[in-house]
Amino acid sequence: MDRSVAEIAAHISAEVVGDPTRTVSGLGSLGTAKGDELSHLSSASYRKLLPETRAGVVILSAQDVADCPCTALVVENPYLAFAQASQLFRKEVPIQPGVHPTATVDPSCTLADEVAIGPNVVIGPDTRVGRGAQIQANTTVGARCNLGDDTVLHPNVTLYSDVRLGARSQVHSGSVVGAPGFGFTPGADGHLVEIAQIGGVAIGADVSIGACTTIDCGAIDDTVIEDGVKIDNQVQIGHNSRIGAHTMLCGCVGIVGSSVIGKHCIFAGGSGVGGDKPVTVCDGVIVTARTVISQSVDKPGVYSGTIVFHEHSKWRRNALRFEALDDLFKRLRRLERRAK
Repeated sequence: MDRSVAEIAAHISAEVVGDPTRTVSGLGSLGTAKGDELSHLSSASYRKLLPETRAGVVILSAQDVADCPCTALVVENPYLAFAQASQLFRKEVPIQPGVHPTATVDPSCTLADEVAIGPNVVIGPDTRVGRGAQIQANTTVGARCNLGDDTVLHPNVTLYSDVRLGARSQVHSGSVVGAPGFGFTPGADGHLVEIAQIGGVAIGADVSIGACTTIDCGAIDDTVIEDGVKIDNQVQIGHNSRIGAHTMLCGCVGIVGSSVIGKHCIFAGGSGVGGDKPVTVCDGVIVTARTVISQSVDKPGVYSGTIVFHEHSKWRRNALRFEALDDLFKRLRRLERRAK
């Protein structure tokens, strides 16, 4: 879909330096963009590419305008502006409202206006589907679920019973929400006895759940995902956990049951939460890749560590000293020999 520079600038509140009538037909990176594409410079690491870029339009900050060889859109936060501009070029396949003839919808369900139910969808009893919601092919929705307005369930999603999904939230393909939590206890004979998981899952508005992610239902109370949370692919969230508003969980993050994660946190790929007792993480915490948070964190900041986590600055100093351990050990041995 073609967009004019003036239209894009208005959408992202940018100042235009150059030709506002130029037409943009797509997006590209600084190094590969073509003359009809929009790019952005949001990291100093890519600044060297700017003078030679072939992009037609670049979103950047004021300090980089002088080096831009094409039309510039000047903003304070180029990365945020590019994210906003990218929405103008989203390519979505329109889905017509209605219920596909192969879908199975329980008679007790409530379907609001403009709902689109795809092929082979199954919806259980007493479920409500909000206005403009889309449930795409081969998806199963259990009993007593509540899907808010404009929610989207992509193909092959499974919602167990008692899942609530807030307005404009979406769940991507292969994800399972509301499966029983991992609750077992040994009996007198040593055999494991299952603990019934009777809670649900409460998901807020504007939440995105990536492909093949799993969110367990609560054992008694609900598992809670607050508004604006963004969850990547292949993430596991255990029963009775709470994820605070606008937190990001990147790929392969694992959250053990009963964990409480604050608002505006970031968990990088492969990181996780789990300890001897329930862990609480305060607002504004960033956990770097592969780090495991094994005890509660009450101070905002960046945390790292594949063995024992520390505040990021301490971890970096210790990591640098790891390389000197062998030399330090040899020096100590020499001193010990001299002392004998």
